[in-house]
Amino acid sequence: MTKMSSVVSAFEFLAQAPAQGGIPGVMIFGYILLFAAMYFFMIAPQRRKQKEHEKMLAALESGDEIVTTGGIYAVITNVKDDRFVVRIADNTKVELGKGFVQTVLKRQGAEKK
Repeated sequence: MTKMSSVVSAFEFLAQAPAQGGIPGVMIFGYILLFAAMYFFMIAPQRRKQKEHEKMLAALESGDEIVTTGGIYAVITNVKDDRFVVRIADNTKVELGKGFVQTVLKRQGAEKK
């Protein structure tokens, strides 16, 4: 028998072998378990963080000191529907989209004791 015929017979054997399949219920349960783990470790914390950020944005008022996502420190001078007018330096005001506020440093009404 030549090498070529042994290779051909090996492929014929593999072609005739029954396909290995798992139990469908176990595979479905594995996928459900994988999706649940992904939800609890990735999606749920991100949604919670997004809701907290939206709540923080809704509470912002004129006079609050903020930091933008670009790292600019500013003071809110005016609140509009979809943006803030902020003062970043003396005589320098810019409009900033609400989504670009990262953190609040100091609230207008909150005084240090």
